[in-house]
Amino acid sequence: MKAPKSFRLHIGLFGRRNVGKSSLLNVLTSQQVSIVSEIAGTTTDPVEKPMELLPLGPVLFIDTAGVDDEGALGELRIRKTMSVIDRTDLAIVVSNSQEWGEFEETLVQQFREREIPMLIVFNKCDLFPAQSCLLNSLAGEKLQCLQTSATTGMGIPELREAILKSAPDDFINRPAIVSDLVGPGEMAMLVVPIDKEAPKGRLILPQVQSIRDLLDGDSFCMVVKERELREALNRLNTPPKLVVTDSQAFLKVAADTPPNIPLTSFSILFARHQGDLAEMVRGAMAIDQLKAGDKILIAEACSHHPIGEDIGTVKIPRWLTQYVGGKLEIDHARGRDFPENITDYKIIIHCGACMWNRREMLSRIMKARQLSIPITNYGLTIAYSLGIFERALQPFPAALEVYRENLLLRK
Repeated sequence: MKAPKSFRLHIGLFGRRNVGKSSLLNVLTSQQVSIVSEIAGTTTDPVEKPMELLPLGPVLFIDTAGVDDEGALGELRIRKTMSVIDRTDLAIVVSNSQEWGEFEETLVQQFREREIPMLIVFNKCDLFPAQSCLLNSLAGEKLQCLQTSATTGMGIPELREAILKSAPDDFINRPAIVSDLVGPGEMAMLVVPIDKEAPKGRLILPQVQSIRDLLDGDSFCMVVKERELREALNRLNTPPKLVVTDSQAFLKVAADTPPNIPLTSFSILFARHQGDLAEMVRGAMAIDQLKAGDKILIAEACSHHPIGEDIGTVKIPRWLTQYVGGKLEIDHARGRDFPENITDYKIIIHCGACMWNRREMLSRIMKARQLSIPITNYGLTIAYSLGIFERALQPFPAALEVYRENLLLRK
């Protein structure tokens, strides 16, 4: 089975039109991934190419349109290109030494502000060798520069080596999802409801990833449906170290799990794994300030068609309405469609983003924080609105402390 995008290092190629980004991608992947032409602006939408870059592992190359595109259509292309920055783990700024200027400096500044590692690649060096003064100037800014030629293959092995060495540490040493909360030789009980939204014949990605993470951590794992949990617990000689439930079954699972057994949800695990748990805990506490008529945004990384009692379109709006005691104005965003202006929203409630890389989720959290818009996720919202927030945070002492400190500040 291919690695999901969330497990791939996202490598974005950025630069002006016709500097050879697409040619560079084709030679890096040894495939004709992007259309190459002498006509500037051939690449319109971002082009993705997943591959294995050994010994690093699974990566996703993203070829983008030129940042100097023109006209109304060009502006749309530039907007799509800039949105790729939100999910870029490693940036490759492609130029030639004849054209280094404002466009490139703007890109460099964007990556620096977001603390995204980057490589500067002067392509077409067989035609335009980089000037030593420019190389020295960029080196003085602690930027790694390489000279390549997609046509002759010059510098390509060095570029591959630089990509391997520049991969962020949190990709190489990927944090655990749940195994660090359980420990080797200990058991986690995973509660997996099988309802209309459960994919036929398989489990959803967060459940699969959690099982694999527990196996990698030498932990035991038992999987049950919510109505079987109490009987399963009674049959165990030793209680599990942790119970993890689908957030939709929180109330029943909390009732059936003894208070001495820590309890949380898959969604809250992913608030930590894919985002910033402390920030999302603070965001969930903003639910107390909601009033009837307030505008909120519910965002989901997937663009699936909701069915039945969908969690994002039916259940969370219902629970929030009951908690607030009045009707709320709710907008929905799916996939990568996200409002440019979020200042009208009192809170943003996001899914666990299991299909994305962590960088993209952190980018949305950063945007919300910069505008002082509270942001949280599905599991935290459900736990808060159902009155079991503190219990759901017990496995995370630092996040629990954030919650308690903010409670004190309100008094």
